[in-house]
Amino acid sequence: METDQAGDRERDGTALLTDHYELTMVRAALRSGTAGRRSVFEVFARHLPNGRRYGVVAGTGRLLDALEQFRFGDRELEFLERAQIADAPTLEFLRSYRFSGDIWGYAEGDCYFPGSPILVVEGTFAEAVILETLSLSVLNHDCAIASAASRMVHAAHGRPLVEMGSRRTHERAAVAAARAAYIAGFATTSNLRAGYQYRLPTSGTSAHAFTLVHDGEKQAFAAQVDALGPGTTLLVDTYDVADAITAAVEQAGPGLGAIRIDSGDLAAVARQARAQLDELGAGKTRIILTGDLDEFSIAALAAEPVDGYGVGTSLVTGSGAPTAAFVYKLVARADSDGPGPLRPVAKRSVGKPSRGGRKWAVRQLDDAGSAAAEVITDSEPQEGNGGRPLLQLLVRDGDIVGREPLAEARTRHLAAVSELPPHALQLSRGYPAIPTLFRPDSD
Repeated sequence: METDQAGDRERDGTALLTDHYELTMVRAALRSGTAGRRSVFEVFARHLPNGRRYGVVAGTGRLLDALEQFRFGDRELEFLERAQIADAPTLEFLRSYRFSGDIWGYAEGDCYFPGSPILVVEGTFAEAVILETLSLSVLNHDCAIASAASRMVHAAHGRPLVEMGSRRTHERAAVAAARAAYIAGFATTSNLRAGYQYRLPTSGTSAHAFTLVHDGEKQAFAAQVDALGPGTTLLVDTYDVADAITAAVEQAGPGLGAIRIDSGDLAAVARQARAQLDELGAGKTRIILTGDLDEFSIAALAAEPVDGYGVGTSLVTGSGAPTAAFVYKLVARADSDGPGPLRPVAKRSVGKPSRGGRKWAVRQLDDAGSAAAEVITDSEPQEGNGGRPLLQLLVRDGDIVGREPLAEARTRHLAAVSELPPHALQLSRGYPAIPTLFRPDSD
């Protein structure tokens, strides 16, 4: 029975990855006659997490995949009826649910700032409101990971980074994290599901358990070299690092690919390891450091003879900011089901206000091509106005039109960060790198 239930879960769509209150609203809106009103919802963050200077958009592609699978089948509907979550009219609405509106969004890899409308969902109220939790759960997670990963990439100053956080998070979150980190510039992932699903390059070394199961380091290294060749990476800090390096070069020869050091004073140990490898004739053997690294410890190692880093826990937890703090708010709606004009609407809650009206966004650039401001307007921008339009059409009349290869998002991120002012890359706490300007004010 347990196996059958697990199989059912694998075959499920994404429609129940949502919050009960969304169906409460749909049920009541169907009753009140407002379910069919044209509406515009917007995803934005009121602030950047943790005093950071920019955020990175990731997860849009995953969200489009999830939207395609957002269907209520017989089993889901049976559950909703049995639990008395949905009445007959609501069940009928859900049975035929297909999002038929438009979705605009910032492209993956681009940067965002407070107030950036990174996703704009246009449809009937019932069609759009039901997508809130799915949209936020994907974007809050993936943008948080990509934002942390970008800081780590720039702290590494060109040295490659390996994503290796699978054992520190939920098994599905690990796959999403690997994808987000790759967009932000990580070189490889250790997660094989991510490699399979998203065609990411993968890499892996070995654990201390592999050394411990053998009678000694020499035997362990010999076995790994025999299986994988001298270009492999050997873990050298199970016992004594110096002794292990000697054994590693003896077994693999001067062509040893790399050593990995996972503990101790990493800066000091790396210097000692480099000197020892050079003395043993292994001058081309790379040194990879792992062990609870984050962007700050990576930056502190900038002057050391290090060739790459592996990052786990800090990456998959957003390096202290595991959510991007996005919200999904209704910003405009019609007064009826017809094609009439949209009325701006906004919250006035203390500490949690929103700005009404359907919005567009432009990255304003100065004469040197450097980002100067995030400009939010109430009319669609035209090309050639001195800025870069940010919202791209992702879904038109319910059809997904905005898919793209991950390589494009990765390239876009390099370009987006390169146009930011230099202080955007500082790791110290600070204000957003550029201001967000509302023109005209949508209030």
